[in-house]
Amino acid sequence: MNEIHLNRARDPAFIKETEERSGQDIGTCYQCGNCTAGCPAAFVYDRQVNQIMRGVQLGLKDQVLSSVSLWYCLSCSMCTLRCPNNIDVAGVMETLRHMAREQGYITAPKMEKFWMSFLDTVRAFGRTYEVGTMALYMMRSLRLGTDLDLAPAALKLRKLPFIPHAATAATGRIIERYMKRAEKEGKRK
Repeated sequence: MNEIHLNRARDPAFIKETEERSGQDIGTCYQCGNCTAGCPAAFVYDRQVNQIMRGVQLGLKDQVLSSVSLWYCLSCSMCTLRCPNNIDVAGVMETLRHMAREQGYITAPKMEKFWMSFLDTVRAFGRTYEVGTMALYMMRSLRLGTDLDLAPAALKLRKLPFIPHAATAATGRIIERYMKRAEKEGKRK
């Protein structure tokens, strides 16, 4: 049975935490659907962006945090740009992805491995390092031959530099502040 019993599933603390962490008043979403209509990744979502927003409004923590849509979100901010109420919907999706990870709701492990590989290279080099990101992803996912056939064309076009870009001092300070805050709050880094 796919019924949702709101009186048992509603988690007011989840609503409050999502709003506080994202800095958004999710109650102002009136389900116009503009976010979903403009989403380039909507075709792979199990729950559309407006459904995620409605789930947060209703306090459906388990349904929202277990959605693979959080992991497939491209963070392109098209949903934010289209929102008539100026809700940073992409920011809400990012917040929910962090909450899902912190609380063990990783429903797309390969996406989480890629996400962490990307973040690790940004932490190490101040910006993404494509070769490093792919190497980390291949090791974490045990997909050692993934997309190697694309490498010659990418190298020819100079899209895969062997040497990472130098980090800027500002990027290093941002990452340092994040690491200190995550450690203080006892969160996974």
